[in-house]
Amino acid sequence: MTFIDNMSNSALRIVEVGPRDGLQNEAVILSAHEKVELIRRLIGAGITRIEATSFVSPKAVPQMADAEIVMEGLDALPERRQASLIGLVLNERGVDRALATSVDEINFAFVATDTFNQANQGCTTFESMADLERVANRGDRTVPIGVTIGAAFGCPFEGEVPVSRLVEVAKRVAEYGPDEIALGDSIGVASPWDVTERVEAVRAAVGSIPIRCHFHNTRNTGLANAYAAVAAGVHRLDSSIGGIGGGPVAPRATGNNPTEDMGYMVGRAHLTDDLSISALIETAQWVQARLNRTLPGMVMKAGPFPESASDAA
Repeated sequence: MTFIDNMSNSALRIVEVGPRDGLQNEAVILSAHEKVELIRRLIGAGITRIEATSFVSPKAVPQMADAEIVMEGLDALPERRQASLIGLVLNERGVDRALATSVDEINFAFVATDTFNQANQGCTTFESMADLERVANRGDRTVPIGVTIGAAFGCPFEGEVPVSRLVEVAKRVAEYGPDEIALGDSIGVASPWDVTERVEAVRAAVGSIPIRCHFHNTRNTGLANAYAAVAAGVHRLDSSIGGIGGGPVAPRATGNNPTEDMGYMVGRAHLTDDLSISALIETAQWVQARLNRTLPGMVMKAGPFPESASDAA
């Protein structure tokens, strides 16, 4: 079955994670007003699902200390209802904070390995999942809840993560009835062959629950991995404007797939016509100016194709 054939029955959707994963590791901390403006620009470019912020400890991640303020600012936007806004959480306390705002979705994240999860969240993987179980059984579940399994392709502390471990974790997650399960390549070590193997194994374990993939381009395999995921039947892919991002705990976990690069690739394949590449490029350049560093995205430098002769001059 070809890449295009696998896409025929379901639209591909890019999930923008720049305002959350992208900004959480930056030395320059954008103001709440700037974060709202970034999300406004992303919505204007056609992005319909956005990780707007995370409800985590401000001591651990000061870049996300203004989560509630950002959500209040977004509520005032006329464009607010054109996108589903996601709040990332790591535990039940984060869920409580998120549900007190207007988030449209919650993304409950933890890590497939105990060592990494302990470093990131102060507990083991299955202790984090106990929090997820409590959340799943609460009577105040008013928004969809997705689950991200970090280090699904490799761990900076334990090395290779066996497929059997990933499947064990995914099976347990599936018991709680999440609306989707995301596989995160938190440190950018996956190859396309790993993606094919692990997506197929997880799908066999979780049945009809949709799978989402989150790739970092740390070792320049990010877009190839995205291609492999879609070829394996995944229709939900994370990316970050300009390619910003990286985990605050994982060593050298730099660079998400740039949204404008991802949008260009899937647009050229005619898998989505909903994104404005020119608006994404402008937004990436806007972010670059505020972060005061050169961002890794390529399309923001090269521009879209085809260009007229006058545009290229």
